[in-house]
Amino acid sequence: MRFATYLRDGQPRLGLVLDEQLIDLNDAQPQVPPCLRAALAQGVDLMAAARAAADDAAAPRLPLARLTLAPLVPEPGKIICLGLNYFDHAKEGGRDKPEYPWFFLRGKSSLVAHGAPGVRPRVSERFDYEAELALVIGSTVPRHVTQEQALRHVWGYTCFNDMSVRDYQKRTPQWTIGKNFDGTGGFGPVLVTADELAPGATGLRIQSRLNGQVMQDANTTDMIWGVAETIALLSDCLTLEPGDVIVMGTPAGVGQARTPPVWMKPGDVVEIEIERIGTLVNPIVQEA
Repeated sequence: MRFATYLRDGQPRLGLVLDEQLIDLNDAQPQVPPCLRAALAQGVDLMAAARAAADDAAAPRLPLARLTLAPLVPEPGKIICLGLNYFDHAKEGGRDKPEYPWFFLRGKSSLVAHGAPGVRPRVSERFDYEAELALVIGSTVPRHVTQEQALRHVWGYTCFNDMSVRDYQKRTPQWTIGKNFDGTGGFGPVLVTADELAPGATGLRIQSRLNGQVMQDANTTDMIWGVAETIALLSDCLTLEPGDVIVMGTPAGVGQARTPPVWMKPGDVVEIEIERIGTLVNPIVQEA
């Protein structure tokens, strides 16, 4: 199944996506909170609610193309990102395979929805794209979970554009500041439930395109740390909770590694496409 979060009267609402239409789940099934994170935290059977809504001929269908989308989880408890998680990307950055994942965090104010602009900040022109697979945790992950048990806690997968301000990223030994400018985390457009994909979302082609030109072209099988291993490693340190987001890193082809470097500029359009999930599109604008 596919889900999206859209805005109604300025507030995010969870919807079931059927082809090019959306059913507001709270309207169709009032026991479902309008927020995905709240629905997951309360243990609502979203699959059953979605099936009931889909079978209800009276449930209003909204044209998806006419809706303003929001980030899939507007306020995640945690957004945990991986750096250097593809062999080719580590190599193009002049690094060997890391011995342990390079984890960093994003804040919720950095997130933007499908169709919303990515914002190049006033203070830098080194604004880069990164095509990434993201996942949403559906149930609390116990500490020290095994890889064999980890995937049962994944609710679904989506696209992410980890837009990065490269000079700020390199100003400190940690990457956090360059990854948290407002309006730089493209997130969407739809969440595909884990049962629709191979375990760990392996075997999926992942691309970025800048103004229609393919910049990154890889496969999620090429990740150094897969989804199950990543969740297991994180569970050694912290509790993953419903609605948390993990962003799984980018393959080779980023702008900073090109000769000459390619930086996104106002007027550009960047697309992140992952096979069987969808295409995330964000135009680029200049911070006012």
